[in-house]
Amino acid sequence: MSPVADHDPRGAGAGFAAALRTRRLARGLTQEELAGRAGLGVRTLRELERGRVARPQRGTLALLADALDLVGADREDFLTGTVTAVPATLPLPTAPALIGRDADVAELIDLLAHADLVALVGLAGVGKTGLAHAVAHATSGTAVSVTITDVSQPTDVFAAVAAVFGVARAEELPDRPALLVLDGIDRSHRSAVKAIGWLRARVPSVKILATSRRPLAGVVPGAVDWRVEPLELPSPASGTSASSAEVRRVPAVALFLDRLRQVRREPVTDAEIPAVAELVRRLDGLPLAIELAAARGRVLELPELLSRYGNRVLDLAATDPAGQRLRDAVAASYHLLDEPEQAALRRLAMFRGRWSLELAEALLGFDAEAVLDRLVGLGLVSVRGPGDLRFRLLDVVRDFATERSVEHLELRALRIRHAEVITRLAVRLATDLVGPASGAAVSRLDYLNSDIRTALRYAAVREPVIALRLAGAIPRWCRLRGRDVEGHKLLRRLLDDPRTAGCDPLIRATAQVAAGMLAMAHGRGFAELWPTESALEVLVGHGDVAGELTARAVLSGIWQAVGGADDSRRHAEAMLGLAIRTGRIREIAVSQNNLAWHDIRAGDLATAARRLAGAGRRAAEAGDARVQALTQANLAEVARLDRRFDEAVELARRAAFASAEVGDPTHHVRALGTLGQALAESGHPQEAADVLAELAELPGSAGFTAMISGYLALAREDRPAAAVAFESAANLLAGRDDIRDVLEALAALAACAPPDDRKRVLGELAGICARGGLVLLPRERALLGPSEL
Repeated sequence: MSPVADHDPRGAGAGFAAALRTRRLARGLTQEELAGRAGLGVRTLRELERGRVARPQRGTLALLADALDLVGADREDFLTGTVTAVPATLPLPTAPALIGRDADVAELIDLLAHADLVALVGLAGVGKTGLAHAVAHATSGTAVSVTITDVSQPTDVFAAVAAVFGVARAEELPDRPALLVLDGIDRSHRSAVKAIGWLRARVPSVKILATSRRPLAGVVPGAVDWRVEPLELPSPASGTSASSAEVRRVPAVALFLDRLRQVRREPVTDAEIPAVAELVRRLDGLPLAIELAAARGRVLELPELLSRYGNRVLDLAATDPAGQRLRDAVAASYHLLDEPEQAALRRLAMFRGRWSLELAEALLGFDAEAVLDRLVGLGLVSVRGPGDLRFRLLDVVRDFATERSVEHLELRALRIRHAEVITRLAVRLATDLVGPASGAAVSRLDYLNSDIRTALRYAAVREPVIALRLAGAIPRWCRLRGRDVEGHKLLRRLLDDPRTAGCDPLIRATAQVAAGMLAMAHGRGFAELWPTESALEVLVGHGDVAGELTARAVLSGIWQAVGGADDSRRHAEAMLGLAIRTGRIREIAVSQNNLAWHDIRAGDLATAARRLAGAGRRAAEAGDARVQALTQANLAEVARLDRRFDEAVELARRAAFASAEVGDPTHHVRALGTLGQALAESGHPQEAADVLAELAELPGSAGFTAMISGYLALAREDRPAAAVAFESAANLLAGRDDIRDVLEALAALAACAPPDDRKRVLGELAGICARGGLVLLPRERALLGPSEL
C-alpha cells in the first residue's frame, strides 16, 4: 500500500510540492536523506516533489513535518495542507538555548557590521552552528539559514538560497540588507565557495555568516575567520576555593546542568557539583561532548558518568543508535588533513600540557610553523595562555590521534621521542633553577608538569637512562614543589636499576647528588650520604665545577643533620674556596650560610650573625631572592637563640613572607618555626598559637609545631604537657637539616622531665654535644639550671 493518497495527474499538488522542496533544501537535505529521516521511500518523496499527489495522507505529512523539524504555525499549515506557495522567507531553525556565548554573539554582531563574510571555524562539535543561529536570531533585520550537504552542487546552493528568500530563482534575489547563514560549507567546499563568490557579486547587501571546519580566509577574498573555542571551564581549584553557586555559573557547567535537567528530574545537589566540574574539565568544555554526556544522565549517576567516560571521552555517543558519535566528529576534522599533517598531529599528541613552537619543532624534527597554522585553523590545536607555551590539544583530539598512532605502530617510538625532548629542555632549565632566573625556570617547569610526569613514567619502564637524566635534572624543582619524597623514591629506583649501571658516569653522579638533595629535605639524608660522597669524586674527576659545588652543599647539609661537624665544615670550606676561585657569587653566599652553622655550633652567635649578613649581601648581588630569604631566616634564628626576641620576630616575619614569595616551602616552614618559637618564648601566646595553626597546614612542619607547643605549655607552667611536646619534637627533628634543633628540644625536655627521666635525657644531650661538637648556649644553660651535664 502506498503511504500517500491519490495521484494528481492535473498538477493540483504543485503548490505543496514547491513548499516541500523549499523546506528540504533549506534544511540542507537530499531527497534520500529526507526520505530516510521520515521513513518513506525515495520514490514516494520524488512523486510528492513532482506535484503528482494532490492530497497526501495526514500520517505522511506528520512524518515529513517531524523530519523537517517544523514547529508552530509553520507545522500546522504544513499538516493541514493550507500551504500552497513558497513563503516570503523561512524561519530560522530553532535550537536549545545557547549558554555561555553571550559575549561571542555580541562580538560577532559587531564584526558583521564591518565585514560582509565571516566564517565561524573550529573543531566539529564546538558549537559553530548553534552560535551562528544565535547571531542570526539576535540581528535586527532579515536572517535566513541554509545547510550545505556533502552532495551539494552550486545549483543546489543557489536553489536553497532562493527558496529561503522566497523567490523562484537565484537570479531574482533582491539586493537588500539581510543575513544569510551558510551552515557546514566544508561539507561541499568547492560548491559553497563558488556559490559565495556569485552571491557576493549579485547581492552585495547580503551579509554571509558561514560555519566551517576549515578556514575561509585566504581562500575567499575578504573573508574573516572567527575561531570558535570550547566553553569556559571551572578552574581545578573550584572544588575548594569557589562556592557551588560560582561553579554552576561557569559556562561549561551551566550547559551540562541545563541538558541534564532535560533527562533527570532530580536537581543536582551542591555535593555533586565537584563531580560535574571534574567531568566537564575532562570533556574540555566541548559542547557536543557535554551534551552527549548529559544525555547519559538518564541512566547513569554523576560518579558513574565520571568513572565510565572520564578517561574514555571518545566513546561518548548519542543515545539514539543513529545519532552522532564524538569519535566521528573528531575524525571528520582529522580527515581534512593530508598524511604528513596527520603524522604531525599524532606526534604532537604526545604532549600532555601546553607546549611552545620550539618544543613542537623539537618533537616533529622540522619547521612547524606551517603545520601548526593548519592545525590551529582547523581547530585541532588551540592557542591560549600567555608566553610561548600557549599551544595545546583538546583531550578528545589527543586521544583520537593517539589511537591513530597505535594503528600506525608508532606509539612507543613517539613516546620515547617525547621523553627525550622533555629531558633536553629540563636539563637546559636546570642551570636556571638557581640565581635570578630561578622564578621563570620554576614557572616553566610548572607549565610542563604533566609532560614531565608522563615522560618519567614511560621512560622509567622503557628507557631508564632517559628517566635518570630527567629526574637528576629537576631535584630543586621537586623540592620547591613538595615532591622530595616522590622524587627521591624514583631516583633511588632508577639508580638501582641494572639497566642504568653502565650509563655515562656523569649522569649517574648528577642523579645521585639529586637523590641526596631530596633525601635530605625529608630527613633521609644519611641513607644517601656515602653514595653522594662517591658521586662527588666522579664530578671532581670530570672537572664538573657546577656539579661539585652542588654536591658539596648537599654533603655539608647531610653531615650537619647527622652531627658530623668536621665533615660538614670540610665540605662547606671546600665549596667556599671553589666558589671564590671560579667567581661564583651565589655559591659564596650559600657556603657562608652553611659555615654560619659551625659558628652557632661553637656558641659564637656574633660571628654567625656577621657571616650571615655578608651572605645576604652576596645573595642580593647575585640576584638570588631564595638565598636572600634563607639567610634572613637564619639571622632570625640567631637572634632567637641570642634571646633578642623582638628582632627575631621582625626578621622571621620578613623571611616567612620572602620564602613564600619565592616558593620555597622548606625554608618557609623554618622561618615560621622560628617566628612561632620566638613569640611563645617572649610571652605572646595568642600570636604564637596563630603561627601554630598556620604551620599545621604545611607538610614537614611537625617538629616545629611540637617545639612551639612545648614552649607554650612551658609558659603556662604545664610541665607534663611541655615534656610530651619536647620529646615529640626531638624525635621528629632527628636526622633533618639541623642537629642543633634536636639539642634544643632535648635541653627543654630535660628542664621539664620528672627526675626519673631527667638523667636519661641529660645523657642523650651529652652524647649529641660530644658527637656533633656542639656547645650549650647561655639560653639552654639557663633553662637547665644546675645539672650534671
